[in-house]
Amino acid sequence: MTTVWLVDRQFDSKGLVRLTYATEDGKRIHTKELAEQRLVTGGGITAGREVDETALGETPADEVERFATEASKMAADHDLDDTV
Repeated sequence: MTTVWLVDRQFDSKGLVRLTYATEDGKRIHTKELAEQRLVTGGGITAGREVDETALGETPADEVERFATEASKMAADHDLDDTV
Protein backbone atom coordinates (compact mmCIF):
# COMPACT_ATOMS: atom_id res chain seq x y z
CA MET A 1 0.00 0.00 0.00
CA THR A 2 1.08 3.53 -0.76
CA THR A 3 0.24 6.64 1.27
CA VAL A 4 -1.28 9.53 -0.67
CA TRP A 5 -2.43 12.95 0.53
CA LEU A 6 -5.30 15.18 -0.57
CA VAL A 7 -3.96 17.83 -2.93
CA ASP A 8 -6.98 19.00 -4.94
CA ARG A 9 -10.77 18.88 -5.03
CA GLN A 10 -12.92 19.98 -7.93
CA PHE A 11 -16.69 20.36 -8.08
CA ASP A 12 -18.62 19.94 -11.31
CA SER A 13 -22.07 21.06 -12.43
CA LYS A 14 -23.48 17.53 -12.03
CA GLY A 15 -22.97 17.49 -8.26
CA LEU A 16 -19.81 15.39 -8.31
CA VAL A 17 -16.62 16.08 -6.44
CA ARG A 18 -13.31 14.86 -7.83
CA LEU A 19 -10.70 14.34 -5.14
CA THR A 20 -7.06 14.07 -6.10
CA TYR A 21 -4.58 12.50 -3.71
CA ALA A 22 -0.84 12.44 -4.44
CA THR A 23 2.32 10.89 -3.11
CA GLU A 24 4.61 13.26 -1.23
CA ASP A 25 6.94 13.51 -4.20
CA GLY A 26 3.96 14.57 -6.34
CA LYS A 27 4.73 12.05 -9.07
CA ARG A 28 1.82 9.63 -8.54
CA ILE A 29 -1.87 10.38 -8.07
CA HIS A 30 -5.06 8.65 -7.04
CA THR A 31 -8.42 10.17 -7.96
CA LYS A 32 -11.81 9.47 -6.49
CA GLU A 33 -15.19 10.86 -7.50
CA LEU A 34 -18.16 11.05 -5.18
CA ALA A 35 -21.49 12.80 -4.98
CA GLU A 36 -21.32 16.25 -3.44
CA GLN A 37 -24.15 15.22 -1.10
CA ARG A 38 -21.82 12.62 0.43
CA LEU A 39 -19.65 15.46 1.75
CA VAL A 40 -22.62 16.58 3.83
CA THR A 41 -23.99 13.20 4.90
CA GLY A 42 -20.84 11.10 4.95
CA GLY A 43 -17.94 11.08 7.35
CA GLY A 44 -16.10 13.79 5.43
CA ILE A 45 -12.91 13.70 3.42
CA THR A 46 -9.73 12.43 4.98
CA ALA A 47 -6.36 14.13 4.67
CA GLY A 48 -4.75 10.96 3.36
CA ARG A 49 -5.37 7.42 2.26
CA GLU A 50 -3.58 4.14 1.83
CA VAL A 51 -4.08 2.86 -1.72
CA ASP A 52 -2.84 -0.08 -3.68
CA GLU A 53 0.01 0.68 -6.07
CA THR A 54 -2.18 -0.43 -8.99
CA ALA A 55 -4.66 2.39 -8.17
CA LEU A 56 -2.05 5.09 -8.82
CA GLY A 57 -1.54 7.00 -12.03
CA GLU A 58 1.10 9.42 -13.23
CA THR A 59 0.71 13.07 -12.36
CA PRO A 60 0.60 15.46 -15.32
CA ALA A 61 4.07 17.02 -15.62
CA ASP A 62 2.78 20.55 -15.03
CA GLU A 63 1.21 19.53 -11.68
CA VAL A 64 4.06 17.52 -10.07
CA GLU A 65 5.63 20.41 -8.18
CA ARG A 66 2.30 21.78 -6.91
CA PHE A 67 1.08 18.34 -5.84
CA ALA A 68 4.38 17.60 -4.08
CA THR A 69 4.11 20.86 -2.15
CA GLU A 70 0.47 20.27 -1.18
CA ALA A 71 1.02 16.61 -0.24
CA SER A 72 4.00 17.50 1.94
CA LYS A 73 1.97 20.19 3.74
CA MET A 74 -0.90 17.77 4.38
CA ALA A 75 1.49 15.09 5.65
CA ALA A 76 3.16 17.56 8.02
CA ASP A 77 -0.10 19.00 9.36
CA HIS A 78 -2.45 15.99 9.51
CA ASP A 79 -2.82 12.32 10.30
CA LEU A 80 -4.16 10.13 7.48
CA ASP A 81 -7.62 9.86 8.99
CA ASP A 82 -8.05 13.55 9.89
CA THR A 83 -11.15 15.04 8.33
CA VAL A 84 -10.34 18.05 6.15
